Amino acid sequence: MTYETIRYAEEGGIATITLDRPEVMNALNRRMRAEIAAAVTRAAASQRVIVLTGTGRAFCSGQDLGDSAPGADFDAARVLVEEYEPMLRAIVGARVPVIAAVNGTAAGAGANLALAADVVIAAESASFIQAFTRIGLIPDAGGTHVLPRTIGLARAMGAALFADRITARQAADWGMIWECVPDDAFEAHWQARAAALAAGPAEAYARVKEAMRASLPNGFDAQLALEARLQGECGASADFREGVAAFLEKRAPRFTGR
Repeated sequence: MTYETIRYAEEGGIATITLDRPEVMNALNRRMRAEIAAAVTRAAASQRVIVLTGTGRAFCSGQDLGDSAPGADFDAARVLVEEYEPMLRAIVGARVPVIAAVNGTAAGAGANLALAADVVIAAESASFIQAFTRIGLIPDAGGTHVLPRTIGLARAMGAALFADRITARQAADWGMIWECVPDDAFEAHWQARAAALAAGPAEAYARVKEAMRASLPNGFDAQLALEARLQGECGASADFREGVAAFLEKRAPRFTGR
């Protein structure tokens, strides 16, 4: 696919996908949703880490209302099922860690695009807004799934009903995101985080994702059984043997992802 709305780069096992429509605060149109899905799928097949970030002052302002303005033939359910779900499923289903490096405003579906990632790192000046009720909608793009599980029902309900701006610092304090970083250190910080993951045990990371995602609907017994199976697979890996050897030899491990 030729990319028109994003920039794609690979270096050192890290695929960086940059939303690149700064003139509309990186709003999601049909083309961008398809390109993100394709780029994530491509990166997951060959790279060890995926980073999603934005160009300009926004991460993503959500749905491009000019791309599919409400009208008699507007079918919001179809757009979600056919265009948003493939993008979100590519991110959640990727076997490699996905970092959302939130450089600025993340609003509406743009906020929930970020929250679909495994780890969210935000610049201190960034913010998250569940802006949907401002135009008579409910949170979508997975927001009603993620928010109650990360910040609790009370805060999720307030965020959805009032559509208030949540600062990056507040989001970190609430447990919505992993960390909030001063603006002047933001880019170097997420790059270092991505590099650390790229040098890590890739097969273990894949199983961490599987176990954590499965824990949400699983009962305790089912989760214990899943942990045992996945840990057995990790225990048979070359990376586990290398990790133990490095620990005993008091050196840094050299993981190969096998």
